[in-house]
Amino acid sequence: MTFQDIFKSGFLESVTEFSAVDILIGMAFAVVIGLFVFMVYKKTFNGVMYSTGFALTLVGLCLVTTLVIMAVTSNVVLSLGMVGALSIVRFRAAIKEPMEIVYLFWSMAGGIVTGAGLIPLAVIGSAVIGVILMLLANRKMHENPYILIVNCEDEQSEQTALHTAEKAVERFVVKSKIVNAGGIELTAEIRMKDAATSFVNRMNEIDGVNNVALVSYNGEYMS
Repeated sequence: MTFQDIFKSGFLESVTEFSAVDILIGMAFAVVIGLFVFMVYKKTFNGVMYSTGFALTLVGLCLVTTLVIMAVTSNVVLSLGMVGALSIVRFRAAIKEPMEIVYLFWSMAGGIVTGAGLIPLAVIGSAVIGVILMLLANRKMHENPYILIVNCEDEQSEQTALHTAEKAVERFVVKSKIVNAGGIELTAEIRMKDAATSFVNRMNEIDGVNNVALVSYNGEYMS
């Protein structure tokens, strides 16, 4: 085949036949893979606010990508047109969590591989990715840090509160300390030995301690 033959209408207009069964099978596997990505995202989510819309987008993205790849692989002209059209598309959706990028690429990759007809690769690869993410996410949840905020009236009550907290937690690191006329505000990052938070109640009962707050820490000082 010469270079001129590429631009012959017969070559450009050639379309690979897709049977209805092939299309249904491909879309069915895309739904299964998309739902699996959705389930793993829901199980491993540990951010500030869970977004149902983003989770459903993962399923839709897998389906749409599968459909596009099926069309691209069936016709040369259509593939060139889609490359040009998609190159000018700009998305402005904000990514709240870094892990959301992983799920977006995972959903797209599942759709691309499924649309290309490599269904075993899509299924096995998605299963491996899902298992790894769930194992790492569960391990992270057990080591979830917390921020402890203590307001004290004087240095003596501060030392007593610190001693109580250090005995109850596995790790205690002071992050900030503010001293003013109203008293002392101490902020510390802690790693608890278990899920028990009764030590916060004991700290609040100390004379000179005005209030104690325990906040889940996930990269921002809010939960």
